[in-house]
Amino acid sequence: MLDLVIRGGDVIDGTGGARRRADVGIRDGRVVALGVVDEDAATTIDADGLVVTPGFIDIHTHYDAQVLWDPATTPSPFHGVTSVVGGNCGFTIAPVEPSETDYLTRMLARVEGMPLESLLAGVPFDWRSFGEYLDRIDGNLAVNAGFLVGHSALRRVVMGDDAVGNAATPEQVDAMTHLLGESLEAGGLGFSSSQATTHNDGDGNPVPSRSATPDELVALAGEAGRHEGTTLEFIPSVGGFNEDHLALMASMSRAADRPLNWNVLVPNAARAALAWKALEASDYAAARGGRVVALTVPDVMRTHLTFKAGFVFDALPGWAKTMALPPADKMRALADPAERRRLQEGATSKEAGVLRGIAMWENLTIVEAFAPENQALVGRRVGDLATERGQEPFDALLDIVLADELRTVLLPPLAGNDDASWQLRRDIWRDGRAVVGASDAGAHLDMLSTFTYCTSMLRSCRERGLMELEEAVHLLTDRQARLYGIRNRGRIAEGWFADLVVLDATRVAPSPVEWRNDLPAGAGRLYAGAEGIEHVLVNGVEIVRGTELTGDRPGSLLRSGRDTETVSAAPA
Repeated sequence: MLDLVIRGGDVIDGTGGARRRADVGIRDGRVVALGVVDEDAATTIDADGLVVTPGFIDIHTHYDAQVLWDPATTPSPFHGVTSVVGGNCGFTIAPVEPSETDYLTRMLARVEGMPLESLLAGVPFDWRSFGEYLDRIDGNLAVNAGFLVGHSALRRVVMGDDAVGNAATPEQVDAMTHLLGESLEAGGLGFSSSQATTHNDGDGNPVPSRSATPDELVALAGEAGRHEGTTLEFIPSVGGFNEDHLALMASMSRAADRPLNWNVLVPNAARAALAWKALEASDYAAARGGRVVALTVPDVMRTHLTFKAGFVFDALPGWAKTMALPPADKMRALADPAERRRLQEGATSKEAGVLRGIAMWENLTIVEAFAPENQALVGRRVGDLATERGQEPFDALLDIVLADELRTVLLPPLAGNDDASWQLRRDIWRDGRAVVGASDAGAHLDMLSTFTYCTSMLRSCRERGLMELEEAVHLLTDRQARLYGIRNRGRIAEGWFADLVVLDATRVAPSPVEWRNDLPAGAGRLYAGAEGIEHVLVNGVEIVRGTELTGDRPGSLLRSGRDTETVSAAPA
């Protein structure tokens, strides 16, 4: 007898091939029959009129902390995600020393927008090594989850306070390399790092990985290459690449003989030439024996900004220290006319580069306000309010923000929502030099809703006629699994794990984004479920039924070598 059979659905197997009407038989967590299945089953799912696809694979999340209190990594499975990869951008909560827990906690709160009170309440730090962290969550997962080893954590264990702002000595690089090797041997999926100027710690200083030299990064990448089934993830810069960025990514990939995916490519037809130029990083690396792949978000970026979190604002020249102040001190600083002038000068300086667009304060829209006198301002542009008040836009904005005790939620204009940008986006999805992802799920909880990217992409493909569902599913499943070498996942095939989604292709879409106070210590986050996702199975067990979790936890901890195979940087 089968454990479960899904009957009468249109099966899209993830390879990009045409759908076919078939039953899917499941036993012991794997697909064992595909076609006409006559065998009886303990459970049957009627998929008549529905589509059965592989579970979607999200390779760029920050669920390292959330998985401790939320084994389902919500809301991702409601959008059809059955496997997640955390530990991106160099930010992990292991390995760790007791002396570094405070630093790592405040860094995550600052750089990844996780409420500090939730981290303090929900992350016990009852581990030291990376392997002990993995053991801590193994057996308590609703989805499959694997984790990269973060550079900033490695640096803090080895260098302590010296990790911030200082180059490592050869001996320290050796110690980091050894620690990375131990972490990968325990099951880390690879090595991640960042040199993004938007990444600052709880004190407003550059995160530890930003002080690494190219030699250090290449040495650590090389260590990743000595372990089976590993990969590389890296943020080389914010904005375009120069020759140094290109050479560094190529060198890291070549040293590891592993693909390196860089974050993030956001296509916009107004800057189409820049998007295609960025993809040339792949050509540069290929000519030098490496493989570099862009991680691209398949939706319009809706960025909710607040002065309380300060993320993105702190990347403006001269803003980092002010944005890192405690709330009361930050409010005093923002009320000071001299400090306002200084911040405005930094935001509009040439050094701000591509971030100068943020300083077009008049274009920001207020999407949430808290003070009684601000309630009528919701939905209005700062520029219009400034004109009514006879103020400069920056002064009007800060007066509103101060009345809200920094909590005002601001939305920049949506960029790239025109037909040309969607066509560009589609062309980049299809380009072998890019892979779909960049959800950042688990991070920037008051800022981003890109965790809906799977259902958003499927809706966009349907409503805009961008591509057939078969192709879109391939780009959400098999492409990620093959890039990371995840064994027997990403497709529907006999003998492969039964990570499956049953969906209504005519209405699959994200639900509206809302605010939920459901984190530890009562903190809140942006949240959205989905429509048209009827069933989600992980290893043959249903974890989502309609809009509810079943409560089952059949997920596997994905460990390198055991659950992944080596993917070489060399062309196939």
